[in-house]
Amino acid sequence: MADTKNEKMFESDSPSARDMGSSTEVVGQVSDISGFEKQKAELGSAHFNRLGWKRLTVVLIVEAIALGSLSMPAAFATLGMVAGTILSVGLGLVAIYTSYVVGQVKLKFPEVQHYADAGRLIMGKFGYELVGSMFVLQLTFLVGSHCLTGTIAFQNISNNGACSLVFGVVSAIILLLLAIPPSFAEVAILGYIDFVSIMAAIFITIIATGVQRTDIGVVSGWSAWPEENLTFTKAFIAITNIVFAYSFAICQFSFMDEMHTPKHFVKSIWALGLIEIVIYTLTGALIYAFVGPEVKSPALLSAGPLVSKIAFGIALPVIFISGSINGTVVGRYIHGRVYRDSVTRFINTTKGWVTWIVLITVITVIAWVIAEAIPFFSDLLAISSALFISGFTFYFPAVFWFMLIKEGPWYAKENIYKAVLNAIVFLIGMIVLVGGTYASIVDIIDGYTTGTVRGAFTCAPFE
Repeated sequence: MADTKNEKMFESDSPSARDMGSSTEVVGQVSDISGFEKQKAELGSAHFNRLGWKRLTVVLIVEAIALGSLSMPAAFATLGMVAGTILSVGLGLVAIYTSYVVGQVKLKFPEVQHYADAGRLIMGKFGYELVGSMFVLQLTFLVGSHCLTGTIAFQNISNNGACSLVFGVVSAIILLLLAIPPSFAEVAILGYIDFVSIMAAIFITIIATGVQRTDIGVVSGWSAWPEENLTFTKAFIAITNIVFAYSFAICQFSFMDEMHTPKHFVKSIWALGLIEIVIYTLTGALIYAFVGPEVKSPALLSAGPLVSKIAFGIALPVIFISGSINGTVVGRYIHGRVYRDSVTRFINTTKGWVTWIVLITVITVIAWVIAEAIPFFSDLLAISSALFISGFTFYFPAVFWFMLIKEGPWYAKENIYKAVLNAIVFLIGMIVLVGGTYASIVDIIDGYTTGTVRGAFTCAPFE
């Protein structure tokens, strides 16, 4: 069978398929490892298998509920209240389902450590390299988007008190320092601060915009329908911003690999998915209703000069904690791949720590370059959604179901409904990939052509 063949092929090249602490023959190493290495391997294995479903939920919240919520009101303003709400709820439910499929793949193939490993199961070595490249690029883009948001936050708080490049460097340094702890169980401790931070910032923004609208005494002008003369490009930028908000499946393999009881993942994705749907829909709908078509992205900029400073100050933990975990995930993937046959991969030796810190530094620098090269919030989220999240959240899980999960023909009575559902999910992914990529490129080109955005690598403040 294809599954058996793929599993055997994977096992021959996966560090999780070996027990470094007990085997005397480890592929790629000398046959008799030292007692020191055995001890470090055993300690490393124990250190990276401490997540329960509650901590997994917290880690997923850290990774997921951040920038997505800040882009929702502007997406609602473009698409209208009706379409915005339908897409927010609908895409959220689809994301929960595709994350369930991702979890089923992990349970069936426990040797899968990162999304790239699942790519190997469906497309062999080519799939491993393709998905691995997408995985690295998307997570680096995410770190870059948080670096950009940190720059915007510092400029807003300080009234453009310094060159934006300086604030960008400061943001990158903070992201680097927070990404140094390599275990997700350790990051979970910061997750509570992260969640309180984003909820408080959103709550303050909602209250402030509501009070301001009441003081003005004039209706905001929000509409149930899309804005007039809406172009394809602008509509798809808004849609891909909503897609970005539900991108938690990309890190799920990585997080589940540290669970001591992986089968409990279902509780985590349901908890996270429902929390996200409620937060995103209410944030998008309420702030758009209070502010109207002039709502900004990120949404905290819509709260007025003083309140936006307070909101950004409170949001700093979520900006940097959520951003740093993406750096940790991509770092773990690259580090584990480079040192898959060595105790160095456990990051508990001098060589392990030195190589880890160097790697995280390189990733953060690249992310900073991306943030400076694409210095506009919505388009940075949109292009990453179109190119990468379309696959990780939609069409890859659909392919996983057809090739790895289903038993028997797709048209069998017990499979037909899920087959149709996964075909629809695959189609959604393709539409986001093609339409979103086109819209993002056109919008970025238009932004530079018309001069409506600041240039790249400049001290100029954000408008």
